[in-house]
Amino acid sequence: MANHKSAIKRAGQSEIRRLRNKAVKTRVKNVIKEIRLAAVNGEAEGVKAKLDNAKSVIDKAAKKGVIHGNTASRNISRLSRLVQDIA
Repeated sequence: MANHKSAIKRAGQSEIRRLRNKAVKTRVKNVIKEIRLAAVNGEAEGVKAKLDNAKSVIDKAAKKGVIHGNTASRNISRLSRLVQDIA
């Protein structure tokens, strides 16, 4: 454990950031899974709205630095292609 006051503070800040990043990453994974399940089940209606929501969530995660920008672009591209194949 940290001994200096500043090191203790940094450890606390890191823990808060870790938990926030974990929540954002989980949210990204869930929206991706939601669209993939809709694609497997053949739900053509409503999947467009889910895609817009997923784009927003993924872009926000990239903007916050939780995931890399290229990773966000790759995920959005793959989901968009998947939705286009359904429609």
